[in-house]
Amino acid sequence: MKSSDNVVYCDNHILVANKPAGWLTQPDGTETIDLEEQMKEWVKTTYQKKGAVFLHAVHRIDRPVSGLVLFARTSKALSRLNDQVRANGIHRFYVARVEGVLPNQEGDLEHYLIHGDHRAIVSSSPDAKLAQLHYWVEKVEGNCTRVRIELKTGRYHQIRAQFAAICHPVVGDVRYQASSGDGKTIQLHSAALLFTHPVAKEEMRFDCPAPF
Repeated sequence: MKSSDNVVYCDNHILVANKPAGWLTQPDGTETIDLEEQMKEWVKTTYQKKGAVFLHAVHRIDRPVSGLVLFARTSKALSRLNDQVRANGIHRFYVARVEGVLPNQEGDLEHYLIHGDHRAIVSSSPDAKLAQLHYWVEKVEGNCTRVRIELKTGRYHQIRAQFAAICHPVVGDVRYQASSGDGKTIQLHSAALLFTHPVAKEEMRFDCPAPF
């Protein structure tokens, strides 16, 4: 896949890209391919930039997850977008296939999570953080359910941990009790982003269909 295939939108202040499942969002010190460095190279080449390119992910999605990621191209844009994150002004919607048939057509999930060893754990610890999401069932596919999800909070591995906690893990997510999977990709996709442009102040929306 060429880097240009990943770019969904770019202007002087922001860049929105589609991360393939299996890529990191940001570098982690290993040689694993990551979206941020790929997009820096794309900006450098496309705009013939000399020297270092400023590009910083406003949020991250897990390595086995695909979909939309928002980047800031300037420090001013990053600061303003971070303010939106803190004010819950950036709305993120996901599509997932989960194991089993959910009992309700839509619902809210609420758990308290702590950060364990490369996983999120439902806990009653005083240090646990509230995790909330809302889901809608799109369709039942055999013994799986396709759902659309709106995150209300942005906790580590939140969607994966919360659906596993109700015994409906994301398809392929063996880290969270899925019945099968390769550990590299799961059927969870960042499908839509809604936010206010940090400079133009216009409402922005981007959609990206799931690859499953």
